[in-house]
Amino acid sequence: MVHLTHATKPIQSRTITRQWHLIDAQGKTLGRVASSIARWLQGKHMPQFVPYLDSGDYVVVTNAKRVRLTGRKTEQKTYTHYSGYPSGLRVTSFARLMEKNPSTVIRRAVAGMLPKNKHRQDRLGRLFVFADDQHPYHKQLEKHG
Repeated sequence: MVHLTHATKPIQSRTITRQWHLIDAQGKTLGRVASSIARWLQGKHMPQFVPYLDSGDYVVVTNAKRVRLTGRKTEQKTYTHYSGYPSGLRVTSFARLMEKNPSTVIRRAVAGMLPKNKHRQDRLGRLFVFADDQHPYHKQLEKHG
């Protein structure tokens, strides 16, 4: 019979401390960047990760307009949105979305990698994506540096 001297205590939501992470997406592959962002937003990088609590960190992504895709996906990839009405299907190409709003590309890729549960919107709320290298979160990043 084994006796444990220290029992592990479950993590509580009030004890969660959130860190800030800065990612420069310039020249990086979209899927690889999105998967690492999703890990940080969920808190899976922490040793005390539990799936029933939202224990993830804040993520600031810069240079979203310089993210790249592999192969011929730049010409072939499309994004769809259906309004629910007849003839309400809207199809947008990757190139058009990068011209219009490059931060949407990263946000949609990360959203697709997050679990579809009650924490999803809160996690996406901690994701800040900017098209270039300018962002207003310098103080938070320096504090948690």
